[in-house]
Amino acid sequence: MKDIHSYWAYLVLAILIFAVFNAITGVVKKRTFTDKDLRIGLFALIVSHIQLLIGLGWYFMSDAYKLLKEDAASVMSDSGMRLLSVEHPIMMILAIVLITIGWSKHKKKTESIAKFKTFAIFYGIALLLILSRIPWSNWF
Repeated sequence: MKDIHSYWAYLVLAILIFAVFNAITGVVKKRTFTDKDLRIGLFALIVSHIQLLIGLGWYFMSDAYKLLKEDAASVMSDSGMRLLSVEHPIMMILAIVLITIGWSKHKKKTESIAKFKTFAIFYGIALLLILSRIPWSNWF
């Protein structure tokens, strides 16, 4: 489960970076919002939600969760354990919430630039949150 979660994260990051880049270039170049742009945003939404489900499954089976339940004080005093047990899950859930809000808000916009801006802002902030709380030492 941990391996699936780790490898799927590469896909999520790649697609999310691509979606944010696509949205920013759409704003800068004043492009028309097309079906391709819609699909890029939707695909980023879907893969990130799948990652959330995989991550939640892994989290509740992990030692980090068990230790948090048994001895929260020691988990909170150790920055590495706190990252895995508390900070990473909370930030990832918050990032998925932002992606979902961005997807919902873009549908209400009628102008292309407004759609691109919505994706750029919400997906971009979500990307920054994800990058800030990835346990990089466990990745490489």
